[in-house]
Amino acid sequence: MKRPSSIRFSTILLSIFTLLLTGNVLAQSTVVSGTVRDASTKETLPYVSVFFKDTKIGTQTDINGKYTISSSGPQTALSFNYVGYQTITKNVLPSGTQTLDISLAPSANSLDEVVVVGGKKVRYRNKDNPAVELIRQVIAHKDANRIKSYQTVAYQQYEKMLFSVSNVSEKFKSKKMFRNYQFLFQEQDSTLIGGKNLLPVYIQESLSDNYLSKDPLKSKSVVVAQKQVEFDAKYIDNKGMKAYFDRMYQDIDIYQNNISVISNDFLSPIADGAPTFYKFFITDTLKNQKPQVIELSFTPRNAGDMLFEGKLYVTNDGQYAVTGATFGVNKAINLNFVRALKIDLNFEPNAVGKYNLSKSKLLADFGIGKTKGIGFTGERTVTFKKYQFDAKLPDTIFQGKSKVVLADANKRNDLYWKQNRLDTISANQLKIYGNIDTLQNLPSFKRTMKIVTLLFAGYQNYGPYEIGPVNTFYSFNNVEGFRLRLGGRTTPELSKRFYFENYAAYGFKDEKWKFFLSGTYSINNKSIYEFPQNYIRASFQRDTKIPGQELQFVQEDNFLLSFKRGVNDMLLYNDFYKVDYIKEYENHFSYALGLKKWSQTPAGGLSYQNDAGQLVNRLTTSEVSLALRYAPNEKFYQGKIYRAPIIDRYPVFNLRYTAGLKGVLGGEYNYHNIMGSIDKRFYLSQLGYSDVTFEGGYVAGKVPFPLLDIHRANQTYAYQLTSYNLMNFLEFVSDHYVSISIDHNFNGFFFNKIPLIKKLKLREVFTFKALYGGLRDENNPAVTPGLYRLPDYEDGSKRTYSLGKDPYIEGSVGVGNIFKLLRVDLVKRFNYLNHPSVSEWGIRARVKFDF
Repeated sequence: MKRPSSIRFSTILLSIFTLLLTGNVLAQSTVVSGTVRDASTKETLPYVSVFFKDTKIGTQTDINGKYTISSSGPQTALSFNYVGYQTITKNVLPSGTQTLDISLAPSANSLDEVVVVGGKKVRYRNKDNPAVELIRQVIAHKDANRIKSYQTVAYQQYEKMLFSVSNVSEKFKSKKMFRNYQFLFQEQDSTLIGGKNLLPVYIQESLSDNYLSKDPLKSKSVVVAQKQVEFDAKYIDNKGMKAYFDRMYQDIDIYQNNISVISNDFLSPIADGAPTFYKFFITDTLKNQKPQVIELSFTPRNAGDMLFEGKLYVTNDGQYAVTGATFGVNKAINLNFVRALKIDLNFEPNAVGKYNLSKSKLLADFGIGKTKGIGFTGERTVTFKKYQFDAKLPDTIFQGKSKVVLADANKRNDLYWKQNRLDTISANQLKIYGNIDTLQNLPSFKRTMKIVTLLFAGYQNYGPYEIGPVNTFYSFNNVEGFRLRLGGRTTPELSKRFYFENYAAYGFKDEKWKFFLSGTYSINNKSIYEFPQNYIRASFQRDTKIPGQELQFVQEDNFLLSFKRGVNDMLLYNDFYKVDYIKEYENHFSYALGLKKWSQTPAGGLSYQNDAGQLVNRLTTSEVSLALRYAPNEKFYQGKIYRAPIIDRYPVFNLRYTAGLKGVLGGEYNYHNIMGSIDKRFYLSQLGYSDVTFEGGYVAGKVPFPLLDIHRANQTYAYQLTSYNLMNFLEFVSDHYVSISIDHNFNGFFFNKIPLIKKLKLREVFTFKALYGGLRDENNPAVTPGLYRLPDYEDGSKRTYSLGKDPYIEGSVGVGNIFKLLRVDLVKRFNYLNHPSVSEWGIRARVKFDF
């Protein structure tokens, strides 16, 4: 099943806790903002530390000296601290929103080496800038300082990931609806995220042995222990949730050109092109350690770009190694729902005088509002110890998969974890495992989860059977008119081996019943929705579909897809008899074998006519097929009715072969159909990313037009990534074709530089689609007798064409991230404009949740 493009796991997870924690959370909050300046020069001071007195709630000023700090409870004083300046404390009102501008006086014993550059009066230049010269030396020495410079490396790694609902006020915590949940709340302890109470909801830990080899380049990770909070599988896929979090919170390698955080690529401050996009300032020299370390502050040249800001610590010994880093993002950045982001990297010297990463910490706080209201905080800490460099590693270590999980990794007891954790863990964090188990047994929580599942997954669970999906209960079209449908599927509570799906539908205009029934046997005794799949399925389906559109369990019945433009009266009545076998492997290679009998009858404005002009009521084919798919390093979230891939930089390869069998089960034609495609996302650093698809197909044999490649058209008002959005249904058919589709997202690269527009955090989108194909003479009814005529409109004008010498081309420019959810495209069709009932321009919209 294909997933609805607008549904992402992150929206589901956020909605779960939004429903759970609905209410007023503002309480008596304290919000203070202002600007910090040098008392003598009046220049603004960047990176001044600002804290509520006697708390750990703090922030820093940005490059323009501005700050905003908030607390969900009353506060009385603010402390301002900056190296080379006197620390001061100022009183503030205990609640409400207020402005406090500060002037700091230089300290009498300030360091001569401190150079503070701020304000707009000093023009920044790369030329003759010692900070830029320093960062260029760091860039030049990257290869010598990174861990991959050794011939072999072995080390242990401990990872802890914690997620909590944050910024929960005391007033909200005390509400009657949460009287059964008090055991969940914890006191918040963070120097970055304001608020008082946390509600931890998830924790996972893992311990692994890791090995690297430089020549030949190989890597291996052996997970020796792992554990995580386990939610009820009826509502949440635990493996899929872990995969999603791993994608959002990837390893942070400062030496890479691009760093992936929250599903976005950010340019590293020591990337090869960093001086072009960042400003650098030498802000301190630490002489009390050997070698001396220089503190290097950096900030984006444009505050709204997808870049970091923070500090690097670099050795002043000719090696220019990074010994530490602390950085985050500017609040003006075009990043959805992220209130705050902070990354800390610690490096330790080894026996040969180089520095290796000892700990990394990534903390992000999400929320609908910028500062107020409930948020969602995620924290990933990774500890590295027991490094061994250039040791002899046996070749057997690298055999097999690059990552393996030991069979007993999930069975380690508490004593094992206590003795082998490479980092400390608090007692409150350990309580999360038991707290969530207790939470899931509360009747009120179960009721909440059922409601959320119905709203977002579309199914109502009744134990062994689920009814849904709800978005298909009602739809309409020109042939069936008003259409009602009801169906569902069995769950593992009925059987872990056998699964059944069914629905019945009725059209009030054509007065016909449609229905679907399938039975599936799981060969590996796992859920058929769990990776890796291995099952056999038999099904029968009698239903309608638009020519050229795949008949699926949910898509054409979706109510929102009922609204279409232009003439859309073509429909097929279909009888499908299918047997499929699916086999997936751990390396994400899979194959599918299929046997299908398909009988199709045209309806509405569509008719099949032979070359003598006689109507053909029914066309029957019998097919065998083999589909191959390879998606290296693919991760996905498995939902109720779809598998949602977590898109990454790795390609996806598809190859499908179908053979038509004349005389078998009533099949009328012999033919061969081959289709192949490659999908890949290309990350282009500051210029965003491109999703590119190459596709091609070839039909061998003499067949009527319904058995040719009918190119995917879209007559709805929704923008569809895989369809041609200004092409009419059944407008083009081919027996050979190649196509390319490019969907490029600039992530606000241009809009962020326009003063008034950048506040809206809009994002630019550009698409280009080209299709080249045609018909050989043997499949062209204008040349070869014995074929069906290509369809015409009722007025006799031509409706279906083959592509000529020119490819079909369409493109669009669009604006995304409207209200953080909506994308609107202005689409242009560049050729074949003389066809009837086509439009040169169109506006299409698409709902898309993205960070």
